[in-house]
Amino acid sequence: MAREFVHLHLHSQYSILDGAIRFEELFELLERYGMKACALTDHGNMFGAIEFYTMARQRGIKPILGCEVYVAPNSRRERSGEPHHLVLLAMDREGYRNLCHLVSLGYLEGFYQKPRIDLELLEELNRGLLVLTSCLKGEIPSLILKGDWEGAKRKASYFKEVFGDRFYLELQDNGIEEQKRVNEGLLKLARELDIKVLATNDCHYLRREDAFLHDVLLCIQTGKTLNDPRRLRFQTDQFHLRSPEEMEALFGHVPQALSNTLEVAERCQLELDLGHYQLPHFDPPEGKTLEGYLEELAEEGLRRRIQERGIRDPGPYWERLKRELQVINSMGFAGYFLIVQDFVNWAKERGIAVGPGRGSAAGSLVAYCLGITDIDPLEHGLLFERFLNPERVSLPDIDVDFCYERRDEVIQYVKERYGHDKVAHIITFGKMQARAVVRDVGRVLGIPYREVDIIAKLIPGGPNVTLQEALALEPRLRELAQRDDSYRKLLEIALRLEGMVRHASTHAAGVVIANRPLMDYMPLYRGKEGEITTQYAMKEVEQIGLVKFDLLGLKTLTMIEEILRLLKERRGIEIDLRKIPLDDPETYRLLSEGDTTGVFQLESQGMRDLLRKIKPQRFSDLVALLALYRPGPLGSGMVEDYIKRRRDKQKIQYLHDSLRDILEETYGVLVYQEQVMMVASALADFSLGEADLLRKAMSKKVPEEMARLRDRFIEGASRKGIDRQKASEIFDSMAKFAEYGFNKSHSAAYALIAYRTAYLKAHYPHEFMAALLTSDMNDSDKVMRYVSECKDRGIEVLKPDINSSLWEFTVEGDSPPKIRFGLGAIKNVGEAAVRAILEAREAGPFKNFTNFCLRVDPRKVNRRAIESLIKAGAFDEFGSRSRLLDLLPKVIQKASKGRNSQATLFRSLPEEEPPLREWTESEVLRAEKEVLGFYLSGHPLKDYEHLIREKARHTIRALEDLDPGQGVRIAGLVVNLREIRTKKGDRMATAEFEDLTGRIEGVVFPDLFRESRPLLLSEEPLLISGILEKDDDGRPRLRVQSLKSLLEAEGSEGLKRVRIKIKAEGLDRGQLEALKELFRRNQGPCETFLHLISPKKEVVIRLPEDFRLNPTEDLNRQMESLLGPTAFVVEVE
Repeated sequence: MAREFVHLHLHSQYSILDGAIRFEELFELLERYGMKACALTDHGNMFGAIEFYTMARQRGIKPILGCEVYVAPNSRRERSGEPHHLVLLAMDREGYRNLCHLVSLGYLEGFYQKPRIDLELLEELNRGLLVLTSCLKGEIPSLILKGDWEGAKRKASYFKEVFGDRFYLELQDNGIEEQKRVNEGLLKLARELDIKVLATNDCHYLRREDAFLHDVLLCIQTGKTLNDPRRLRFQTDQFHLRSPEEMEALFGHVPQALSNTLEVAERCQLELDLGHYQLPHFDPPEGKTLEGYLEELAEEGLRRRIQERGIRDPGPYWERLKRELQVINSMGFAGYFLIVQDFVNWAKERGIAVGPGRGSAAGSLVAYCLGITDIDPLEHGLLFERFLNPERVSLPDIDVDFCYERRDEVIQYVKERYGHDKVAHIITFGKMQARAVVRDVGRVLGIPYREVDIIAKLIPGGPNVTLQEALALEPRLRELAQRDDSYRKLLEIALRLEGMVRHASTHAAGVVIANRPLMDYMPLYRGKEGEITTQYAMKEVEQIGLVKFDLLGLKTLTMIEEILRLLKERRGIEIDLRKIPLDDPETYRLLSEGDTTGVFQLESQGMRDLLRKIKPQRFSDLVALLALYRPGPLGSGMVEDYIKRRRDKQKIQYLHDSLRDILEETYGVLVYQEQVMMVASALADFSLGEADLLRKAMSKKVPEEMARLRDRFIEGASRKGIDRQKASEIFDSMAKFAEYGFNKSHSAAYALIAYRTAYLKAHYPHEFMAALLTSDMNDSDKVMRYVSECKDRGIEVLKPDINSSLWEFTVEGDSPPKIRFGLGAIKNVGEAAVRAILEAREAGPFKNFTNFCLRVDPRKVNRRAIESLIKAGAFDEFGSRSRLLDLLPKVIQKASKGRNSQATLFRSLPEEEPPLREWTESEVLRAEKEVLGFYLSGHPLKDYEHLIREKARHTIRALEDLDPGQGVRIAGLVVNLREIRTKKGDRMATAEFEDLTGRIEGVVFPDLFRESRPLLLSEEPLLISGILEKDDDGRPRLRVQSLKSLLEAEGSEGLKRVRIKIKAEGLDRGQLEALKELFRRNQGPCETFLHLISPKKEVVIRLPEDFRLNPTEDLNRQMESLLGPTAFVVEVE
């Protein structure tokens, strides 16, 4: 029987792109080997420590937390020499704290290519730590290999002096020849200096056969391929998690090396204090308690709200406030609320826009009174218990939206207020997602990029689609794997690596505030931009008891501030958004028409369609709309039910009269989680705290818990005189809808932002569109779309002008107002250049092109920037674009000489010289597109608009909200073409197509490319048919199936006609609903006819355009399954 053994040197996937060990698989193997303990020693970090610790404890395995640190050869502050490796293990809480400090300081003070500490820090922070000499890159092994015996002896003596019996010499045997020499030296040191030895295996992967995966990871890390002989690689395939039997076979001749691993495991008795909250400290004014001060501020705030809003019956508000304060104070969260109100009100006092609320915190009256939120929870029926449940102790979670551009100011204030050592951003880890891992592995295997790109694009879009799911959904992926061994190998490796950590970055919103220096609780990390973050992700930060605050940057708030600024500066109009009416007819008219480009949360085509169907007439309709427009309700029939009931209010029936007051605002449909809670409270006497627990149980669908709560609900309802059968029906109905129910507090808060943006668009469209263009000025696709929207609304967008344009888009004139293009949206013209131009213009407008070149600072406004300004049309008042580009070198040269000689007139400059050749209109447009990203002053397709309307079925803009898999037909130009040679030598291409509304990328496979290449290379407009797909970010792209010249194509060419034959008798409601769902999911270009067949006659109905179909094989199968084998007929015209 093998001796027991503990692995004390192990690298998980958090040794990023080096370790290949996932914790779940690790613990399964440890259990199989019968190992009772294990250490985690990732390279230079403790990213995975808490996840490892909690999972090990759950599996009954003792976790030992450690780190393989990098030790600088001299001072950590000196940037010279290769660092050495050293393994540190935490024995207890003091050791854990010191380890956190050491690992943090490696990033904060010693980072140079790697996070490095030094001997000074080790001496200062050595208590509670065990030390192992590490691998061949450890200092003592390195000295032995160099033959410096005395140096190795001195260093071992030093560590023994500092750490005493906490210092161990580490023996390894991974099949490397040098290790044998090192082991001999280490054993000699052990004898001469009386130091204990132990055995490790420096595990980087679980099984020996996983060595290849590890090799691929190293290649991804270093940007190398497997066929590069000079790449970083391990010398053997023996860095796996060896079994106790394997370790005994290697070290049986040194039995103490094995038994000492058990000794170390026994000495490590770290018990972390998880789940106990460590609330940050807020200092109330002298002589006041936290609870008293919170009450004082809340009451003062409620008096202010009552007065401002003219609340006639304040009694319910004071009762609710008293109840909320009692819960908050009894749970010990007064300080939390005071901290949030402090930084929120600090921001407001400095003119930083703050959102009206986010998440369940909008249900708190205390938050409303403190100014944290700006939506009245009583007016909108929002529940405090959905936010903070007195029957389930958990930290409150208040998320706050700030102006996108000024959020960092708030975070800086928080750091200064509570201490830089107590505040940090929260880390997040990017994982290898399906498409990205295919691209990574493809590059490592040396497969040409274009081929890998095609494979990656066959994976359905969306962040949660796994490679396994993609292989099941996409037959072409499976075909590629079967046809080509290199593709099969690529997919096999990608499947193994998918989901592993790829990189560390900073969470978009999370900030942690502690009551003591953060390093006392956890290690810190320095991000790529220099920001200090935690080494633990959000979940682990909360597990160790620290409080996170979500401070988000919301671009819409920045845009709203810009609209208000434009109105005030240009028209003297000041608007207090808190006072705008929530029943404005113009706003609801705009919403009902789906005119919502740029309106918060309401921009998508699907949302516009829903707005047109629902036609909201009151604020509660808008709240419901945001709650309903999600995949669950859309796919469940809830939305259709809501629309029907809203249109036909007299037919609404309630399972019990008590439900009317709760469900009336949503026309009898259970839309919100809060409604579930209110039903449980009103009908079954649940407290709202209990009702929140019921809501959570229903959403999670835990059978045992559901059965218990069903009994509790029926009992409570029967006590209130409700029939038990009826109570059971109500419970089932609640359980069904609870799966899709949404947080009303969040929906109401975001509906308020949506309403405010819609109000501003309805009443101030010019300022709205100018601010919208500014908010997305770095995204030329969006700028193009918004300019198109301006034209549709009759708002002229003027080209940039060197004497009128500012950095941002502005509004000019009054009859009618126009929008002036912003200089900041021109490529190659940065902020510094625009600032220099505006500073020079303060002395007066530029008189001519030479005058401009003379007056601006050439260090900031360089030749490239001026060329871009010319191409964009900013100098059109001074001459044609081609002429100014011809003159530019001479003007710059003479302006430079004139600037040096103080000459100011330049009358001799050749400004009247004709250009070498005037540009054609198409050349002007091409240059304009080069620097703006789209055509502004015209469009090559303008003359073909009538043909496009006649022959195309979709615009590119409309494709964003169609489901992938549908057949589409667009008309446009090829604006970019990249030819690809496949592994078989065939040519294919990716093409970018553009119409008057936007751009889309399409893939053209070899057969079609062969026959259509001349068309793709021509500059004529094309008719493009294909299958719609979506990428990881949901952006549409096209799998092109046919290409025709727009001028030559017949309007109906390539279309099919679909006939659906239904027997009129015996068709039930369920079949009709299923048929309707098939129509919704499979919209396409094909005209559809419905044949209703009865014994005596057949009625043929030509369905409207909304019911056109895309006749795929899947649809054919589904139709036949629903209606019979001959019910679905496709005809080619």
